Amino acid sequence: MSETKQIIQGRWVLLDAETVISDGAIVIAGGLIEEVGNWRSIQEKYPGLPVLGSDKHAILPGLVNAHHHSNGITALQQGIPDQLLELWLLSLAKRRRIGPYLSTLLSAARLLRTGVTAVVDVHSGRGSPEEFESGIQEALRAYNEAGLRVAYAVGMTEQSFLAWGEDDAFLASLPDDVRRIAKQRLPDEETMTPDDYLAIVDDLWRQYQPHPRISIWFGPPGPQWVSDDFLIRIANQAEAYETGIQTHLLESVYEKHHGPRSYGQPTLLHLRDLGVLSSRFSFAHGVWLTEREIEVLAKSGAHVSHNPSSNLRLRAGIAPLNAMLAAGVNVGLGMDGTTLNDDEDMLAEMRLALNLHRTPHLEGPMPSVLDIWELATSGGAKLFQAETQLGRLAPSYAADIVLIRLGRITWPWVAPEADPRLLLLTRSKASDVDTVLVNGEVVLQDGKPTRFDLIAAGEALKEALEVSSVPEASIDMVERLSPYLEAHYNNWPFQTLDPYTEYNSRR
Repeated sequence: MSETKQIIQGRWVLLDAETVISDGAIVIAGGLIEEVGNWRSIQEKYPGLPVLGSDKHAILPGLVNAHHHSNGITALQQGIPDQLLELWLLSLAKRRRIGPYLSTLLSAARLLRTGVTAVVDVHSGRGSPEEFESGIQEALRAYNEAGLRVAYAVGMTEQSFLAWGEDDAFLASLPDDVRRIAKQRLPDEETMTPDDYLAIVDDLWRQYQPHPRISIWFGPPGPQWVSDDFLIRIANQAEAYETGIQTHLLESVYEKHHGPRSYGQPTLLHLRDLGVLSSRFSFAHGVWLTEREIEVLAKSGAHVSHNPSSNLRLRAGIAPLNAMLAAGVNVGLGMDGTTLNDDEDMLAEMRLALNLHRTPHLEGPMPSVLDIWELATSGGAKLFQAETQLGRLAPSYAADIVLIRLGRITWPWVAPEADPRLLLLTRSKASDVDTVLVNGEVVLQDGKPTRFDLIAAGEALKEALEVSSVPEASIDMVERLSPYLEAHYNNWPFQTLDPYTEYNSRR
């Protein structure tokens, strides 16, 4: 946190989704915003203060990535192509193993370079309690070093290691030789228990509670991956800690049908009956929410991270964003570590969300430019449990600020009546991000992280990958098991119907 008082100047200052000041300025000190106003009046009121920015910059609130996985090296870079979610998750076993510190550091750098100042990073681990906690500490060390604000959602898988809710039946259906291979996916005696997990989260929460930028959340990977009792324990503990929960929900059409198969009703209604939905609860995706689930979701105060790129890449579908916004659901925007161009560009993700949900008839719903800015700022801040601190440029809010170079965006000319919000949304890219502040500290300057050497970190990660052994046994397991997993889901009875029928009726 920088104690120095200074001025941030911009041709356009987006205070929030609705308000833009032309030729504006912000005064910051002690990590907070003190004042916003006209550049000339601010300059006259505070003569001699250092100035960051210029009339060739736009100033934005720090963007919030509402759902993320800090991969460092993407699945495509690991040689793993996109495919349907269930098969893709299995194929991730083919990745070369690298430590979480360097992966998280590179991921944090990419986020800063696209104007993200706060992120919900969902981590789900296995192995012994010691290995699990050590990996988390390494990731948090990277976030602390990068200067990024993070809600680190820690989770563990308790069930559904092979097929949603049907591990025993799936194993029984396999030939003996394939069954032996499939059992590699099951936990061993050293794997931590739910009690181990809760104890680790308790230790982490107490350790990081005073930290100005790191908060510890619960991150159960999804209802199909944890038991009802475990999820209830998590919700109760989150309430006691006054912290957040983030999970994955209704990403694929198979997840949608898992609900009635396992619970006798849609999954979100089951979560309501368990009593785990609240304003502390958020989930990623929600592609296959029904109208009734959206109504319940809005009443519960729970939040959704919309991840359009990831949904498209993994053949999940198109989430009902318009219906959620119309119902009053709070929605943030997440990149999920799987953006359309494999580049983690938050500005491109905002553009995709704007265009993807424009229905093709005059009176049809579509998100406004303001809606998309709210998703990436105030909506994300509310999901982040920090709506009075983040997502706006206003007095007493955190000085999480992004400076965008306007040279390419406005070259060679732009009409004076052009809406800056629309112009920035439709034309800006990560490469236009010049400077990023978190808590008033410059953590990215000239597009480069200030707190660590990005090139050196990249070289270290490359060296680690080059000496990492190819997981031959895991590759064999994936290749042998994939056809049987595909056949398992193909045998679900809904396959005789068009899975988009209900969705299209809601659009």
